Amino acid sequence: MAYDIIIVGGGIGGSALATVMARAGRSVLLLEKSQVYEDKVRGEWIAPWGVTETRRLGLYDTLVSAGGHHLTSHVTYDETRDPAEAEARALPLGMFAPDVPGPLCIRHPVHCQALFDAATAAGAFALRGVDVKQVEMGDAPSVTYSHDGEQFTAHAPLIVGAEGRQSVVRRAAGLTLHQDKPHHWFAGLLVDGVEAWDETRQAIGTEDDFAFLAFPQGNGRMRVYGGWDLAAKTRFAGKEGPQRFLEAFRMKSAPQNAAIAEGTPASPLLAYYNNCSAADQPYAPGAVLVGDAAGWNDPILGLGLSITYRDVRLVSDILKETPIGRSPDFRPYAEERQERMRRLRIASEVQAKLDMEFGEEARARRRRYHEASAADPMLGLHGVATLAGPEAVPPEIFEPAHVARVVGA
Repeated sequence: MAYDIIIVGGGIGGSALATVMARAGRSVLLLEKSQVYEDKVRGEWIAPWGVTETRRLGLYDTLVSAGGHHLTSHVTYDETRDPAEAEARALPLGMFAPDVPGPLCIRHPVHCQALFDAATAAGAFALRGVDVKQVEMGDAPSVTYSHDGEQFTAHAPLIVGAEGRQSVVRRAAGLTLHQDKPHHWFAGLLVDGVEAWDETRQAIGTEDDFAFLAFPQGNGRMRVYGGWDLAAKTRFAGKEGPQRFLEAFRMKSAPQNAAIAEGTPASPLLAYYNNCSAADQPYAPGAVLVGDAAGWNDPILGLGLSITYRDVRLVSDILKETPIGRSPDFRPYAEERQERMRRLRIASEVQAKLDMEFGEEARARRRRYHEASAADPMLGLHGVATLAGPEAVPPEIFEPAHVARVVGA
């Protein structure tokens, strides 16, 4: 069996790329391991610049039709701020990308299924329940896989790794991944019955030894995240972990969080540590990586989906411009991604330093930051990079001198 492109991984990046390339007339084989998409507790918030990428890819309407929900305002709560003052300074989120009202939220399993169905409708040969046995590179790239009890080998001039952090395509292509040291623990939970909350408003905040993020999905459903110190690994472990996690959201500095604490857990509570990672380069002869397979940003910024959609757009543009039978030149993609991920790494380090450190010194740091950034908006431009894209702010924002000003070093 021969195809123009074989994509290993039918999640967000793989299914999006399969849809775009099948619509462009290329023969695409899409291989997905799972039979049913599971709740991963993350990957549900698309920044405004990421929403722009979905539009450029022709996928925005698919996501909205599947239940995509826009958020239009943001509040930063903190133990050093009066909650009424924080809410009075709510940030409108419709100013970061043209014709985008704000971030788009959509539940991860629904998101994956909508794109997989779109890929199938576009003409991709899309399979579920696939076990990839071997990926061969070289002069004749191939993927050997089993499906429905039979084994097959498919060939294509290009194999795409879109199967996440443990990418088999990355290993087969000999591409090296580097990971930073973890900074804090992070956990996510889907919560139903969150009634007394503005469903167009997202929020973050830090109090005592816990930091939170909250993203409504509409109809009383909310995805919430919490961060805490690495030393307290098992803080929310066990059968009662989800309820203890929700109780941690009760904060004097964020009284609206009571609505979250009184909700009902609707997903697993999964904890993981946060860090950044990057491959030396995201391509090799006969292979290219997109999404987490090529490296990821610290999830504190929530940019996994936006990064993936930018990857898919750049790779698909290159593929569509490359005549069939010619080898695509992925150097522009690699160069853009390297600088993009460098900037976002610095932005995430700043955000983690401000929001995910605890104690008197960290509290004083946040107080200084909130007071200084109110007078000097330049100090908050790492947040603009998160919402508008890392290329939307001056490059000096990512230099050590500016970072030192922001965190008070």
